Amino acid sequence: MDNVINKFPIVVKQLRKARGWSQEELAERADLNRSYIGEIERGIATPSLATLSKLAGSFELSPSTLLAHCEQQIAGDSMLSAA
Repeated sequence: MDNVINKFPIVVKQLRKARGWSQEELAERADLNRSYIGEIERGIATPSLATLSKLAGSFELSPSTLLAHCEQQIAGDSMLSAA
């Protein structure tokens, strides 16, 4: 579980940047505070399930798909360290 918590900020930032959104735009789409988005992306804040759902919705993903992106990051890291 710690790995998902560590990867979540990276995934949120990657998805946001892939869409060309600022933190402010993501915050508006997810109905969250911009500074809170920054805290999530820096790994300072760990979002609740409600926040996970809001973020996933803003990316037009299900919460489980957003978490699957985190798991894919973990799997990729595991493959690199095994090589």
